[in-house]
Amino acid sequence: MSDFSCVITGGGDGEGPGGADALRASVESVLGQSLRGAEAVVVLASTAGPAVRTAARALADRAPGRVHLLHADPAVRTTGALRNAGLDAAAGRYVLVLATGERLQLHACRNLWQAGETSRADLIAGRWSRIADDGGKEREPSWQGELYARSRTLARFTDAPELVVRDALVTGFCLRREAARRHGLRYEEDLTHGEILFGPLAAAAVGRIALVRRLIVTGRAAPDRARDLAALVEAHRRVANTLLARGLSELREEREQAFARDQLVPLARSFPHLPAARRDRAAATAARALTGSFPDGLPGLPPLERVAVRLLARGDAEGVLAAAYALSRPATVCAPLTTDADGRVGWGGDAAGPVADITELGHQHRRFGEMRLMNRLTRCAGADRGRLLLEGRLVLPGHSGPGPGTPLTATLEFRARGGARAVAFPAEAVRHDGTGITWRARADVARRLRPVGVRDTAWDARLIVEADGARSVSDLFAPQDQVAGAPRFAARPRLGRLAGDTWEPYITLKDHFALRLTARRAPARTTHRLVHYATRFRPARKAKLLVRSLRRRLDRYASRGFKVPAYNTWLTRLPVRRGSVVFESHMGTCYGDSPRALYEEIRRQGLKLRATWSYDPSPAGFPDDARLVRRWSWRYLWALARAEYWVDNQGFPQQLRKPRHTTYLQTWHGSAYKRMGFDERRVRLQSTPQRERLQQAVDRFDHFLVRSEHDVDTLARAYRLPEERLLRTGYPRNDALVAERERAETRGRLPRPPLAAALGLDDHRKTVLYAPTFRGGPGKQRRTRLLLDVREFAERFGDTHTLLVRAHYLESARLPICPPGTVVDVSRHHDVQELLALSDVLVTDYSSIMFDFALLDRPVVLFAPDLEAYAAERGSYFDLRDHAPGPVTATQEELFETLAELKRTDTRYADRRREFNRRFGPYDRGDAARRTVAAVFAPGSSRAARHIIDHDLEAGR
Repeated sequence: MSDFSCVITGGGDGEGPGGADALRASVESVLGQSLRGAEAVVVLASTAGPAVRTAARALADRAPGRVHLLHADPAVRTTGALRNAGLDAAAGRYVLVLATGERLQLHACRNLWQAGETSRADLIAGRWSRIADDGGKEREPSWQGELYARSRTLARFTDAPELVVRDALVTGFCLRREAARRHGLRYEEDLTHGEILFGPLAAAAVGRIALVRRLIVTGRAAPDRARDLAALVEAHRRVANTLLARGLSELREEREQAFARDQLVPLARSFPHLPAARRDRAAATAARALTGSFPDGLPGLPPLERVAVRLLARGDAEGVLAAAYALSRPATVCAPLTTDADGRVGWGGDAAGPVADITELGHQHRRFGEMRLMNRLTRCAGADRGRLLLEGRLVLPGHSGPGPGTPLTATLEFRARGGARAVAFPAEAVRHDGTGITWRARADVARRLRPVGVRDTAWDARLIVEADGARSVSDLFAPQDQVAGAPRFAARPRLGRLAGDTWEPYITLKDHFALRLTARRAPARTTHRLVHYATRFRPARKAKLLVRSLRRRLDRYASRGFKVPAYNTWLTRLPVRRGSVVFESHMGTCYGDSPRALYEEIRRQGLKLRATWSYDPSPAGFPDDARLVRRWSWRYLWALARAEYWVDNQGFPQQLRKPRHTTYLQTWHGSAYKRMGFDERRVRLQSTPQRERLQQAVDRFDHFLVRSEHDVDTLARAYRLPEERLLRTGYPRNDALVAERERAETRGRLPRPPLAAALGLDDHRKTVLYAPTFRGGPGKQRRTRLLLDVREFAERFGDTHTLLVRAHYLESARLPICPPGTVVDVSRHHDVQELLALSDVLVTDYSSIMFDFALLDRPVVLFAPDLEAYAAERGSYFDLRDHAPGPVTATQEELFETLAELKRTDTRYADRRREFNRRFGPYDRGDAARRTVAAVFAPGSSRAARHIIDHDLEAGR
């Protein structure tokens, strides 16, 4: 008996493409296994072609002891029956089934065998990948990452419901042969995609299951959903019925959601790339196959996916095509909208009502001219005198847009891709048809479109519609076959017709209509061939290699790997430029925080200092008269090397050594709730060289600002800063908050700061600032998911509150469309202190922003649904519930209830908030910038001056 049997079938009904080559690849992947006891059982159907039979015989002759060839009975024709025959013939302790063309990884059998022997499991499963496109690229399903995050053993399959909710067990798993026979596990022979049902049946029948985090199988073919949808739906139904029979109705519902997302939505997305006839057949097949499916309407799906599934079930090919466009562009209105008495917005509508509720997309909050509208190209043909005739229809949302009697004008515009050149043609017919605008335009592209002929060979079309002073600009959408057989037009490039002679309509990969300059006549084709040859023969290749080598060398000179040693070795030897200061805030991302406050205080005092600001990635938002250098540029390194002072709030690059003549003022960016520096668990687990690099970076600090003795006991100790480097001045950035509190106490809250008007804030609405902390690890992260549902906030409080959303500067969050004036994204605003000054309430979690906002003596509400997990993972310096300046809410409903009764709730926390200030911000007295400038920058500033400041603060404590 061998250790491992791999069953491979060939020639059965439902077998994928590939033939002899695919069979050979599968069998050779078995023969190449590092587990030498692996055998291949090849089962050939009577319908197998001669090439497949020859390949199978050659493989069996090459490895007679490891390839067993089995010719199935002529009555055995389906793939399921062939696989059952293979299971009967397998002699290994473990049995794995491969579809033709699927390949095992080198150590696949060994990994599965070792996991089975160690865990004594009857089913052992690992990861697999499938061919994602025609180019042969392979990709693993996204849900496998969580399922196989770690190797583990399950007592039953419900401990990992993804095994049956998703099609996880279609390949990449093996069964203990004894268990398979004991439970009578067989493939359904009347089911085309029997592997979809076999895996869940096996998982439910056996006892222990082992999951292996290794990749087991590659080369799985993606299903042809347009052709095999009926078979896929039938297999899914049998799995769903099996779960229901076992009393697992919740898993059945999850299975239906997953099937719609994994099979039906991708089918809808493929519609723009299918010919019209095939789209009609696919929609008709879907309508038949999905009859009676998903009676609950799949409420768990996102709205546009729900729209696509329902239109497939209706067999509406044109509707599915529009849904496909919307899926790839959620902000685009692709169908007329209907609004019911409750203000709910639906996609389309007929006698049966709207297709689905899409209120949460927020289209109802935008007007004509503000929203993107689908402009469907309906005709592309030649017109009289060699002109291009285009016709189309612009969708109107229903709640907005010009009425039937509104005068309309439209212009068809072709714009050179990547350039500013554009040519416009007036539309000759524009008509309102109730739910849209139909238009027709003729374009004399041969005479008026004059490209240079080098880099402007592609021109995109768009339509501009004007009505009642509003202007709507839209691209022309079309399926890939829309321009099949469309006429071509003569082209007259400015470089002459040798650069190109023909305009050819085509559809881009993003489904937009465009024109491209091509060469179809002999002179232009000859020129193109000569250019092609001249740029590829040996001298040209050598020239390219030389240019590439020079470019690599220049790139090396611009790399940080070259800049760091050059800076540390040579630039730091440059003489100091007296009075020069380099300012940086949050690694150059903004002009704000304490560095800004110090910069402006220096300017107010008229000190003769030469200030330079670093920026990354954009200089937008910095003062027009400021001297700017891009972070990590040579000018940046030159400024750092010669500066008399460095000032920042987070840390100049760790790799850069501070020159001997430079004084480094570290203002820092907040008091500590979570553990920092060498107290942080992540740092404690680092290697000794990594911790030494952190210590060397911290040792560069000459001054470190603190705002309380809490900072001394936490931040200063965590970063191992000696007492003589601490400046007990408070944070200069908070001077503005202290001044704002005093102004509000003496003169009232109105008028608000000018920023309120710039953000469109209403004086009669409360302003709530939502500012969560950074939750990622080291390095920049671009996208995060907010824990607060801002759309729900807008629905609950939109009439009385405005929510300002401030994502952490290392993150970004995409906000849904909400009613005007209810939610405003202020993540890119440079100075958060300006936002704090105009906010009535702060909602945060563990961010140090709560220490600053408390200085205003305004309500703070903490939204911390993962408090225990966060504190356990990151560690904290105090119990948040015991010392928070406001209520700590664990759920969104608790948060909303607290905000609804904020006046009553905040009364209980007023004294606690003042105690919070006394503990965490006693040195923030409104003159931190003046004191810091006096201690560090003023003429004659020295250690003695710093001690005087410390003495004054001690006396005032």
